Amino acid sequence: MNFVADESVDQQIVARLRRDSHIVLYVAEMEPGISDDDVLSLANREGAPLITADKDFGELVFRLGHISSGVILIRLAGLPQSGKANAVSRAIKEHTKELPQAFTVITPGIVRIRRSSP
Repeated sequence: MNFVADESVDQQIVARLRRDSHIVLYVAEMEPGISDDDVLSLANREGAPLITADKDFGELVFRLGHISSGVILIRLAGLPQSGKANAVSRAIKEHTKELPQAFTVITPGIVRIRRSSP
C-alpha cells in the first residue's frame, strides 16, 4: 500500500513501513516545512492515506471539509519509537482495507476508524 507520511511522523515508523513493503513518501525527505494543506493535497494527488501525528488534520477534514484519501493519526505518546513503529505496522496490517477514505486514530491498544461520508 502507498502512504504519505507527514514530517511529524517518526523516521523509525517510516522505515518500518518501508521494510513491510509499503511505499512511503516522507515529507521530511521531500519538502520539509510545507503547509498542512499542501501535505493533504500531496496525499490526495498520490491517492494515498496520510500518516501524521498532527491533530490539525482532523480539523482540516472534519471542520473545514477538506477531502482526503484517508488520514491515519498516530497518538502513541509515551511509547518508545520501536513500540510506535510496531503499533502502526500492526494496525495497518490488520486494517488495510478499511484505511482508504477513512480517518483512523491509532492509540495504545485501540484503533478507531471513522469512514468518510459519501
